[in-house]
Amino acid sequence: MRLVNNHERNAMDLRTTPVHLGLGSRAIPVEGFIWDPEVLQAYGAAVAADGAEGRMVMIFDGDGPGGHWESHPAGDELVVCLSGSVTVTRDVDGVSDRVLLAPGEATINPAGVWHVVDMEGPTSLLAITATLGTDHRPRTDTRPTESAGTPSPEEGP
Repeated sequence: MRLVNNHERNAMDLRTTPVHLGLGSRAIPVEGFIWDPEVLQAYGAAVAADGAEGRMVMIFDGDGPGGHWESHPAGDELVVCLSGSVTVTRDVDGVSDRVLLAPGEATINPAGVWHVVDMEGPTSLLAITATLGTDHRPRTDTRPTESAGTPSPEEGP
């Protein structure tokens, strides 16, 4: 994983190369990013100076139910449905709150609220996420229950 600080004019695929939005309105591609504890730790260390203001912009393609709950305590997350259909379920004080999104529609997951994303058929979505302190929990029930031990970028493996 490396941050690409030069501003090349080449097209990039947000599915494989997310972009970190940082302080000073910086937009920095994150090459070699994968959902791996070591990569998450390296990413967190590389963008630590941005603190709670840092955001990751990424496109996800998928089909089916989400495998984990997540929470972003440092800030809100914007989820935009690009194609297909997605249901975002939030656990708000023990009550499920569901939002169905069609292409072009968006929702905001408030800071600190546990949520899960289910894709109804082939779906593509764009997420702009406050990554500082992000936590994941396994989806074993309709509500987040136990920590999966998946480290946030700051916690590492």
